[in-house]
Amino acid sequence: MATNIAQKRARKAQRRKQVVAQKRRAEELEASLPARVRRAAAWPIQGCLLTEALFEGGIGTLVLARGATPHHVALSSYLLDTFCLGIKDVTFEFVEDEYFQFYVNTMSAMSPMMSVDPSYARKLLRDLAAWSRSIGFAPHRDFATVERIFGDVSVDGIDAVFPFGRDGKPLYIPGPVIPELR
Repeated sequence: MATNIAQKRARKAQRRKQVVAQKRRAEELEASLPARVRRAAAWPIQGCLLTEALFEGGIGTLVLARGATPHHVALSSYLLDTFCLGIKDVTFEFVEDEYFQFYVNTMSAMSPMMSVDPSYARKLLRDLAAWSRSIGFAPHRDFATVERIFGDVSVDGIDAVFPFGRDGKPLYIPGPVIPELR
C-alpha cells in the first residue's frame, strides 16, 4: 500500500513538472522577437520617419513606431546603406513616449528626418534588400522578422524608383576602424 501511494505521488509530481515545462516554453515563445513583432503589427502606426539625405549621403535610418497609445510604442529602426551594403542593422524594442521622442530628436540632430508614408518605407526596405542581395550583401539577420511590424501595409500603388549605389554602381565606403578591446 505504501508503494502505491509513493507511485501516485511520483506520477503527480511528474505531471506537474510537465505542465510547468509547457508553461515555460509557451512564455519563451511569447517573449520571442517574432511574437513581439506580431503583437505590435496589430497596433496603429504612431510614426514613420526617414533620414532626409539618405540618397545623397548613402547612409541613414528608417524608423517605424506602432502603439496602442502614443505613450508606449514598439520602435523598429533600420540602418540603411543605399550605396552598397543595404540593410546593415535592425532593432526592435518597446519604449515609452519620452524615450521615443529622445531617440527621434537624437537621430534628427545628426541628420534631419522627415515623415514618410509607411507604404513608401516598406517598398524602400524591400527594394533595398533585393538590390543589396543582387550584389552579394544579405540584409541584417533580423530584417525578415522585424519587417513584419509593417503588418498589412501594402506597397501596391507605390511606383517610386530608388537610386541605389552611386551613379548606378555600388560604392563601398569603409567606416571607422575600432580597435579590439583586450
